[in-house]
Amino acid sequence: MGIIFDTSVLVSFERGLINIDKLVTGREKEPFGISVITVSELLHGVHRADSQKRRLKREAFVEKILETFPIYPFDLNASRIYARLWASLARKGKQVGAHDLMIASTAISLGFSVLTFNLRDFRKIKGLNLEVWK
Repeated sequence: MGIIFDTSVLVSFERGLINIDKLVTGREKEPFGISVITVSELLHGVHRADSQKRRLKREAFVEKILETFPIYPFDLNASRIYARLWASLARKGKQVGAHDLMIASTAISLGFSVLTFNLRDFRKIKGLNLEVWK
């Protein structure tokens, strides 16, 4: 099974709070990647930087991530899963942010897990395999 990194994990990596190499070690045959939605969230962070220095540092980090990991699209299959999950959550009166639901739908469409620190939202999504940083 593959892994899609949620933005929360990559931001923690950027801040030096975690070491992704520790997670990948021993799992080199598993595909690791990011959703195109995560790309937009990371780039949003670049554009929101409060100084030129911070913006350049974030931009370098994001570009390195984009070079290192495959980027998975939000395609028709993921869209179908998204619509089904969104309707199911709405019927239950539960809300999950659109971006998180898109990331989850992408992972489900690929048969991947999501690695995240954001359990509050992702754990509401039925059928999503979650991996939590240990």
